[in-house]
Amino acid sequence: MKRVYLATTAVAVAFTSPAFAVEKAAILDNYADIAQAGYEDSLATAQVLQAAVNALVESPSAENLEAAKAAWLAARVPYQQTEVFRFGNAIVDDWEGKVNAWPLDEGLIDYVDASYGGPSDENAFAVLNVVANAKLDLSGAMVDASAITPALLEETLQEADGVEANVATGYHAIEFLLWGQDLNGHGAGAGERPWTDYAMGDDCTNGNCDRRGEYLQAATDLLVSDLEWMAAQWADGGEARSSVMADEDAGIIAMLTGMGSLSYGETAGERMRLGVMLNDPEEEHSCFADNTHNDHYYNGVGIQNVYLGEYVRTDGSVVSGASLADLVAESNGDLNVEMQSKLSSAVMALGRIKHAAESGFAYDQMLEQGNAAGEALIMGGVNGLVDQTRSIERVVAALGVDAIEFEGSDSLDNPDAVFQ
Repeated sequence: MKRVYLATTAVAVAFTSPAFAVEKAAILDNYADIAQAGYEDSLATAQVLQAAVNALVESPSAENLEAAKAAWLAARVPYQQTEVFRFGNAIVDDWEGKVNAWPLDEGLIDYVDASYGGPSDENAFAVLNVVANAKLDLSGAMVDASAITPALLEETLQEADGVEANVATGYHAIEFLLWGQDLNGHGAGAGERPWTDYAMGDDCTNGNCDRRGEYLQAATDLLVSDLEWMAAQWADGGEARSSVMADEDAGIIAMLTGMGSLSYGETAGERMRLGVMLNDPEEEHSCFADNTHNDHYYNGVGIQNVYLGEYVRTDGSVVSGASLADLVAESNGDLNVEMQSKLSSAVMALGRIKHAAESGFAYDQMLEQGNAAGEALIMGGVNGLVDQTRSIERVVAALGVDAIEFEGSDSLDNPDAVFQ
């Protein structure tokens, strides 16, 4: 189980900006358009994943497992760019844990290596193994799990016993079911689940192949339905769009809050700096697939998208319009140049991590204690994100927004607390 250390946060707002020629309503409308497009792309790629998962379960083979993995990786590209809509939009925050919760105790879902350990004081269900058990004892209440359905995952197992690490749904549950545990430590290589974990009859490995397939399909179906719901919230008449448009000043604040919080506390802190401090390969965001380099990179791209008011869709088309950059340029052209430069620098630093990982220097290896090159790469990304957050703070001041406190992380704000 990976431990998360979050600093407490608060948001207090007062908007006292002067009049601008660029209409805030136009900026917010474009922001909502980008959100809608991002979630629609996330949905479309999840539907491709759904088809690949169904093919795997219906006709298990090495080729179909690889196709499902490739579809999962592709689905992460648009979704990670939508995380910038968190923190400032309550409707996204209330929903996000269903689809991207992390870290997780994977023993809740399926078999794990003996080195994983067993139940603990922190999580009595750490090795519940839903795949292997048709009846579950949840704190004295017997649950019928003979049919593994989206409802069972969402309503009973997700955060079972109030433990956040009991992640039963979303991308990372699916990731574990496709890759299995990554047992390579700081060595190269991702999880190596065999395709025969989904085979039928005597070809089945590790038991319960039918139930494993049932779980995988239920989790994927639920992901698709959750993304359908969120895409609709940003369409015309949707609650998320209506909420952003209802109060222009609050909408601008939501944009800045999402940018700063994802940049600083969430990505630079919890997802990057903490792993360097603990030298723990389990601190990867996508630890089963070794896809963490892409998670970080596309978070950075998503932040940049919101400021520039531009998003490149998975089909290559572009959604663009009035932007925060236009608004900042009116009041302080130099600051706009600075902000765009810092965003580009952060994306470039995250791109170096991505390039290194894709060239064979895995994120796991970068996290190993004493690996100076790996630490330099990761901390280059951390520093780029922290640096751009300082410019976001200056943007807040230039626009007359008072006292937005971004999401924090003990790894950045109080490092000693990480080891207590």
